[in-house]
Amino acid sequence: MTGAAPDAHLYLLPEPTVDRFAERYGGDALLTRAERDRMARQRTEGARRRFLGARLLSRYALSDRDGRAPGEWRFRTGTAGRPEPEPDGHSLRFNLSHTDGLVACLVTEGRSCGVDVERTPARPDAVTHLPRWFAPAERTELGTLTGGLAAGVAAYWVVKEAYLKALGTGLRRELDGFALSAPWRSPIRLTDPTLPTGTASHWRFELLNPAPGFVLATAVEDGSAGRLHRTWVN
Repeated sequence: MTGAAPDAHLYLLPEPTVDRFAERYGGDALLTRAERDRMARQRTEGARRRFLGARLLSRYALSDRDGRAPGEWRFRTGTAGRPEPEPDGHSLRFNLSHTDGLVACLVTEGRSCGVDVERTPARPDAVTHLPRWFAPAERTELGTLTGGLAAGVAAYWVVKEAYLKALGTGLRRELDGFALSAPWRSPIRLTDPTLPTGTASHWRFELLNPAPGFVLATAVEDGSAGRLHRTWVN
């Protein structure tokens, strides 16, 4: 367990290995009835596979930080509708994301966190429509790109989504209500007028290309001094 260290731990599960991973760690028997019902409502086999992979990966990742068996975890629904581990003396937090081909889980201790993974570069329709919802400063940054606009849009999208997931609002909040500096230049800096004065600098963001064709971002509250550890699971 990480103790008081403000580190974050990212677990990555390739979709082609989900079936083997699920067989090894108990499959859908580890899921709650509500999770199994939700998985059954997914429209495609791929969506069901990614849903199962994400739920099992969260249990694996939490167990890796805590030491208990994956089947022992119980969850409650937080105020923003996201799953949280039942409070029983630990302070672990986690967040999930998946896209066609890759599942991700981010775990922190005592700190809000968010992760988002997408395919990159962004599709032409996203390049056309997404930037209009970004903050003016972000649109200006995108305008400086002489090439790679589609990759730049995808990068901004995952960082903004990771931050909103860490806040617990998701896309209920307007994307232009806060601004991030160019994700392709580190460190990524946040401007958010809704935060208490001086606290925006406490957020830590990471932008990664974990595998060809994917872009991933993490957001950790009060994680400015921490490190991001990556673990591939298969």
